[in-house]
Amino acid sequence: MCVVLPGDDATEAFAALMRRDEAAIPLDEACLLIAAHADPTLDVAAELSRLDDLAAQVRRPTLDGLRGTLFSDLGFTGDRTSYYDPRNSYLHEVVRRRRGIPITLSILAIAVGRRVGVPLEPVGMPGHFLLRDKVDRSVFLDAFDGGAVLDADGCRARYIEVAGDAEGFSEDLLRPAGNHAVVARVLANLASVHRAHADHEAVVWVQRLRLAIPTTPRTEWVDLASALVATGRYGAAADAFDQAAGVLDGELRDGCLRSARRMRARLN
Repeated sequence: MCVVLPGDDATEAFAALMRRDEAAIPLDEACLLIAAHADPTLDVAAELSRLDDLAAQVRRPTLDGLRGTLFSDLGFTGDRTSYYDPRNSYLHEVVRRRRGIPITLSILAIAVGRRVGVPLEPVGMPGHFLLRDKVDRSVFLDAFDGGAVLDADGCRARYIEVAGDAEGFSEDLLRPAGNHAVVARVLANLASVHRAHADHEAVVWVQRLRLAIPTTPRTEWVDLASALVATGRYGAAADAFDQAAGVLDGELRDGCLRSARRMRARLN
């Protein structure tokens, strides 16, 4: 891997990672490649070494040992005051600030756990990302809440807190998430944050990365096209509308083709 991955290099490295067997995708590296788009000077290899250093501080290769080091000794916890700060979605910033959102704190715990032989799996519960112990599958962790240990009832309580809907919970929501889904959710969070800040350039690269994930619906070419329009890149937007038209039918397809023609007319 290149030490520094600016611009297109980071995009291609991310796409290559997404083309691997899904189970073999390292979530920490994927997240750092995402962060390299926000900070083109980011040294991905050095940040992976920082995770090695965190793992070296875990005195006992057990779940309690991992929890104690990350959440008690080092103080990693959820950012409750600036939850929608984009830094909470960039893994290197989470490591430096020791603050994050549920998904990035969970990815951190998975990465450090992997290094010390404590296997954890991601649980993409709607509204609140969790972890599950792969050894004792009745045990869950809430990385946002200081690594709190939960059982299925505790997960249900978390879901009700977020969703306000006890009827909507089922244990199917506690199944492990695939790595594609985890990375896509990180990017979805970022896209939402950047749209809220009207940072259209950031939305463009986030959408490009989402489309590099094989499981992303191809209809998201429309989202990329819309972001490109907002940045004034009409030629690229026209190409994206054409891509969307290729996967849509009927009036939606015709609408994308019309949009592509309008974008190209702006170039004249």
